[in-house]
Amino acid sequence: MHIVFLNTFERPVEGGRIASAKLSICEREGVWSVLWVEGEEQPAVLFEGTSWEEMIVAFRHGVAVRMGEGFTPVIDGMLEEKRGGAGSLLSMLQCYGELHANAELFEALRDWRRTRAGQDRKSAYLIATNRMLWMISAYVPQTPEELLQIPGWGESKHNAYGEEVLEVTGKAPRTTGFPLQWVADELDPAAFTQWLYKQKENKYKNDMVRQHQKKKILHFVMEGGSLEQLQTELELPRREVMDRIEQLETEGYDFEPLIDRELSDMPDDERELIWNAFQQSGDRYLKPVLQQVYGAEGVKDRQADVLYERLRLVRLRYRKNSKREIS
Repeated sequence: MHIVFLNTFERPVEGGRIASAKLSICEREGVWSVLWVEGEEQPAVLFEGTSWEEMIVAFRHGVAVRMGEGFTPVIDGMLEEKRGGAGSLLSMLQCYGELHANAELFEALRDWRRTRAGQDRKSAYLIATNRMLWMISAYVPQTPEELLQIPGWGESKHNAYGEEVLEVTGKAPRTTGFPLQWVADELDPAAFTQWLYKQKENKYKNDMVRQHQKKKILHFVMEGGSLEQLQTELELPRREVMDRIEQLETEGYDFEPLIDRELSDMPDDERELIWNAFQQSGDRYLKPVLQQVYGAEGVKDRQADVLYERLRLVRLRYRKNSKREIS
């Protein structure tokens, strides 16, 4: 086994002692391994497989987890975060908001979001994420100018929901003020560092999940699987499965066999109408194509989500054909 990378990590423990561990990347006959060894313990295998891409994600996730536990690498610079600068202040505002959220106000904001999402018939996170609600509950803006200082709360959200949010926050007390530059001095450095590594841990964990999904999607497509089977296997809404397929198509993967299977029952004249609609209306937005091909009555007679899926599948082929013509 060849050791490709090796770094030592240390952290203080009781009695003034220093605990050490080693993180390594190894390779043997095309198989990559990421190993973590604390003291004299047996190695913990963080990853083992042939994919370099998956190995790197697992390696970064392992580093983030251990640094979040208090380990510091002897070779510095791994997942380094510098304090200072606009980007760092944004992270500090998010961190402080999560650590000092007002639980009662946060629940009131969630209740408002749930009600508004039902009225607008859209996902709650499109109205406001939990992170945004944590920050609002921690800083308690009382005026439009203050609410607009919450990271991510732009003019469009403000015009749509600002008045309703301020009605909720206006009933809550607060002990801090605006502008929010004071957060950089008040935030505990150790807590901020731990929070940063937790964010990275979550990010790399999500990357690992996506890599696993990618492998399953490509395997199922190669083995002749269907969208329905993929939905069951991935335990994802069908729309998200299509999102992943579209993303992978932009990365150069071929989904022609899947498109053929899924559209095998589509009449030729329907295919031609969709193709012509893309040529006339473009392929960025599907609603104009949906209306042009099926009309209002046609959409009523069939489920809109089914039609949109068919349009997305044809669009994959249309875009691939367009790229081929350009090249």
